Amino acid sequence: MTATEQPDDVTAMLRESIRGFLDEHWRPRGATASSSPDEISAIWRKLVGQGVAALGAEAGEGGLAEILVVMAELGRAGCPAPMWSAALANLAVSGSQAGVVADLQARLHAGTAIVAFSFGALDPDRGTGSIVAADDAATGVLRCVEAAGSATHLLVALDRAHLALIELDGPGVECIATRAMGAWGLYEVRLNAVPLTRIAEGAVDLDDLRIKGKAMLAARAYGAARRAFELAVDYARERHQFGQPIGKFQAIQHKLANCLIALEGVRLVLDHIARLHDGDDADWRYFADCVSAFSGSALRQVALETQHTFGAIGYAEEHEAPIHFKRVHLDTIALGGALDAKRRLAARLLDAGGAGLPQYDLGSAGNAYREQVRRWLGQNWSGARKDAFDQKPFAKREFDAGFARDMGETGWIGLGWPEQFGGQARSPLEQIAFMETMEQGEAPRIGAAIQANALMMFGTPEQQQQYLPEILRGEAMHGMGYSEPQAGSDLAALRTSAVRNGEHWVINGQKIWTTTWWGKYMFLAARTDKDARPPHAGISMFIVPMDAPGITIRPSATMYDGTFANIFYDNVRIPAENLVGEVNGGWKVLTGALAFERGLVGGGIVLKVAHAFEQLRVHVMAGERDQSLAGDPIVRDRMATLASEIEIGRQLMMRCAELAADGVTPPEYGAISKVFSGELMERFGEAALDILGMRAALSEQMPGAIDNGRFEQNLRHSLMWVISIGTNEIQRSLIAQRALGLPR
Repeated sequence: MTATEQPDDVTAMLRESIRGFLDEHWRPRGATASSSPDEISAIWRKLVGQGVAALGAEAGEGGLAEILVVMAELGRAGCPAPMWSAALANLAVSGSQAGVVADLQARLHAGTAIVAFSFGALDPDRGTGSIVAADDAATGVLRCVEAAGSATHLLVALDRAHLALIELDGPGVECIATRAMGAWGLYEVRLNAVPLTRIAEGAVDLDDLRIKGKAMLAARAYGAARRAFELAVDYARERHQFGQPIGKFQAIQHKLANCLIALEGVRLVLDHIARLHDGDDADWRYFADCVSAFSGSALRQVALETQHTFGAIGYAEEHEAPIHFKRVHLDTIALGGALDAKRRLAARLLDAGGAGLPQYDLGSAGNAYREQVRRWLGQNWSGARKDAFDQKPFAKREFDAGFARDMGETGWIGLGWPEQFGGQARSPLEQIAFMETMEQGEAPRIGAAIQANALMMFGTPEQQQQYLPEILRGEAMHGMGYSEPQAGSDLAALRTSAVRNGEHWVINGQKIWTTTWWGKYMFLAARTDKDARPPHAGISMFIVPMDAPGITIRPSATMYDGTFANIFYDNVRIPAENLVGEVNGGWKVLTGALAFERGLVGGGIVLKVAHAFEQLRVHVMAGERDQSLAGDPIVRDRMATLASEIEIGRQLMMRCAELAADGVTPPEYGAISKVFSGELMERFGEAALDILGMRAALSEQMPGAIDNGRFEQNLRHSLMWVISIGTNEIQRSLIAQRALGLPR
């Protein structure tokens, strides 16, 4: 699959052009603009002048990427122009250069013909009807046909190899307007021995065409949901209740943050589908099913939350929001909706030996590096060495000093560091290749990436020369001494003090929940000005050697079988040069380090889930007592759902990498990735227990435990990713305030 790329200039220009056109020619008609045949014909003729009628045609310009852009903009504008049918018609008959088909295409592109499209008997929703073709005449009923009232022709699938072309202005045709979700725009088409023209056998793969049609509907639903969401965000900024904007209420902020996460996920996968399809990569079908499976619930939830935000004002039909609510629901249930997509995903994942999650194309350098790391792990982290490590209790598998030193010899601990600090300056995609391969190899963690980044950004040359080389060699781990009993997510409330005394700083206080307590150093935040206002202005950052006198460590077991510690600092003296950054400038150091971590952590989490999913998939297909779980419809549905959500998480990861390649991932986007992936890890853990049953709940080293307790331990560990580095509730507030501009 294609690596994440910069937005295509052509599609961006097309998006702006279509948006401007619709703002001028459709939106002024108001939220309740008519969907009458005359109105649809009129706006379509104008759109034809913009060149959209030829998109998807072999001789025309533009591929699926351009079609999805137009569909999204039509959804955003609430415009029912028959682009979906026109694009399907072009895709269906491309390559036919003679006779009635060529004539139809010419008229379609000129705007003198309008086509309605139906998949007939191939529609997974059997309630949409079908026709019977005998002696070149069609009889039957087709329901939920878009724009049939304004169309001149109907294209309908007869079977998997044939299409029929029917003129709608002849005898025996009746088009009856149908109200669905309280909106007009669909039709029931009744045919009674109506003449038809068969499209040559093999002209198009109708199964592929249907998948493309679902992707187009997902794009239009996305456009509608995004527009309603943007209106709701504006409303939340302006609407006052209880003396303040409702956008200041945490409940509103968090629901709108959830909406943004879902919308970004759908947007990114739609873009990915288009790149794959137009680049002739067969995996476009898999991702098209993923977006249909995910958007079925995600976009409808966005539509619901939008209405909740508007409250009673959103009930009014003269408001714009109801149009988008209806569009989202109609488009996400059409053509079998999410259930049909999940059936195909399950078949790919579980049937005939199953195909695993697709491997991402990380570009030539990323792909080559992935193979290089894979080979290195095969030589250095396999066989008896890895077996012995895997037999240890989980608490003893958090770190392996020998492995870290071996990895230090490769220079890969600093693979993303600038060369001036001894790093390899590898791209974000190469860093993803490394994280993915390490996760698949189940290798222990290494390095001190966050602390190293802080030192490179804020450290003195002497600090960089002292600490960075030993991190790079795998010889030193740094813990993070941030949290305190009264300062968890609210780090500005920390009380641990650092007082200057000659050439030393004297530290007193307590830190809790410190995971890497066994490291050589602690990257510690302490208050150096107790009267500073705001409080975060009085914090400084220090490097504290963990063998300094006055440090008392009280380790505790975590619920995920790891360890953290309460650490007490009692008159701990450290050299003055151990201050990182400026005095009282620690907040900048601290938040810069956390922003860097959040930009990486979402990708790290989703890669953990992806690896665990593959282990679960093996167990589902294998089964026990000659009875595979792969045939259970509920299991198949949950596996398909998880796969679609993993792809959302991986796309968010790739977007963070793309942003990092251009500079630094904005904190709010790192938060989007972290929130989604952390909660996905929880959902995966719960699903694995449901699917595999009690044996999956047996812990490590217990008789009969599946994979030595892998799945239940994953669930217990998942809680850490939701809580640490700023709880997901704090992250949602960050998203709402930084990405959406809601008031603090």
